[in-house]
Amino acid sequence: MATVASIFPAAPSSRPLYTEQVEHLLKLQKWSQKISSILDLDQLIEQIATEVACSFGCVEANVYLHESADSSLVLAGVHGCTMHGKGHRLKIGQDGIVGHVASTRKLHYAPDVRIDPYYIACENDTLSEVAIPLMVEDQLIGVFTASRCELDAFTPEHLRLLQGLCNHVSVAVHNARRFQHERQALQKINREAQEARTIQQALLPRSSPLIPGFQLTGSSLPAGEVGGDWFDFIPLENGRWGLVLAVVSGKGIPAALLMSATRGMLRSMASTCDSPSVILERLNKLLIADFPAGKFVTLIYGVLDPVARTLTFSSAGHLQPLRIGEQDACFMDSERGIPLGIGTADFSERVVELPRGTRLVFYSDGITEATGADEEEYGPQRLLAHARQPHASVQSILDDVRKFANGAGLHDDATVIVVNA
Repeated sequence: MATVASIFPAAPSSRPLYTEQVEHLLKLQKWSQKISSILDLDQLIEQIATEVACSFGCVEANVYLHESADSSLVLAGVHGCTMHGKGHRLKIGQDGIVGHVASTRKLHYAPDVRIDPYYIACENDTLSEVAIPLMVEDQLIGVFTASRCELDAFTPEHLRLLQGLCNHVSVAVHNARRFQHERQALQKINREAQEARTIQQALLPRSSPLIPGFQLTGSSLPAGEVGGDWFDFIPLENGRWGLVLAVVSGKGIPAALLMSATRGMLRSMASTCDSPSVILERLNKLLIADFPAGKFVTLIYGVLDPVARTLTFSSAGHLQPLRIGEQDACFMDSERGIPLGIGTADFSERVVELPRGTRLVFYSDGITEATGADEEEYGPQRLLAHARQPHASVQSILDDVRKFANGAGLHDDATVIVVNA
C-alpha cells in the first residue's frame, strides 16, 4: 500500500510549485483509492493514524468516531498518545479542539497550542495541532487530529492536502462502518436462525417409539435453517399412537412459528379425543381464528392401533399417503378435507388394515416436488418405485431425493414417516 510519506515528499527548492502540487494530488488520488478498498474498520483507522503520524513526524495522530447515541466522540485510532487509549470519549462542543471541530464542522489549526483557547494539554512536546472534521454529505463521521513538536509545523499546502485526504478518509470510514454494522447484523441473524433451528429440532421426536409388531421412523430435512414441516409420534391410551405429518405454508422462521403453534394445539387435543376427523375439525377452527390471512397447514393425522393392526387417518388437504402391501401398492385418498386455516370444513376418516409386511409412507411436498437440474420433479411414481424396494427406509428415501436433486439442491423442506408392519 502506498504510504502517506509518498504523498508528502520533501520538494526540492528547484522544482516548480505547480509540478509539485500536481504530483501530490496524483499520489493522493492513488492512495485514496487504496484506502477505499479496506472494509475492516479497525485496520483502516489504525493504518490512517500510523501512516500520517510517521510521514509527518507527528507526536501523535488520532481518529475519533462520532457516536450519535450520546453525542460523543470515541477514540478509535491512536498513534503516539501516551495519555489516552482506544475508547476515550470526548463531548461534542465541550472537550478540546476535537470537540470544537465536531461542533463547528470546520478545520481548526493551532500553530501554537499554548495560546489556543480550545486545546487541552496532552503530550508535553506538542506545539502545533490540526483537527479536521470527517464528513459525508452533512453527516459527521468523526474527527482526525495530527500534532507536531514544532511551532506552526503544518504549512498551508500541507493543510490543504490533509483536508483532501480526510475527504477520502471520511468516505472510507463511513463505508467500513456500514460494512461492519451489516456484518454484525448478519451474524446476529445467523445466530438467531441457528437458535431457532435448535429449538425446532427439539420439538421433533428424539427417537422412534417401541411398538410391538411395528417399526416407526421419521425424519425432517429443512431447506433452510428452519422450516414449516413437522412430524410427530404422540403416545395415546391403550397402547395406541398418534402419527402426524404437517406442512405450514411459507418458509423460514414465520413458517416455523406457525408450525410450533399448530403442534401445541394438536398435541393438547390428541389426548382428549379418539377421532382424527374430530381433532382436525377442532384444530381447523382454532387456526382460522389465529392464523394470518393467506396462511394454512396441510396435515395428515392418524391413530395407529397395534392390537387391531389398523391405522385410522384424516387428511387436511395433504398429499395421499402411500400403502405398500406384499402384492400391491397404492396412494390412499380421503373423501373430504381441505387445508387447515382456510375456512370451515369437515373431514372424513379412513381405516387402513395393516397385515404383516405392510408399509405406509407419509411424506411432504418437498419429496415429490424436488427437482433435478433439468427441472423435472421427483414425483410420486419415483417415490412409489423406491418405497417398494425391500430395504427402503426414511433415510434411503431422503438420500434418493437428494441424489435426484444433485446440483439443484432442495428448495423445500423434505419430511418422511415410514411405518413397517
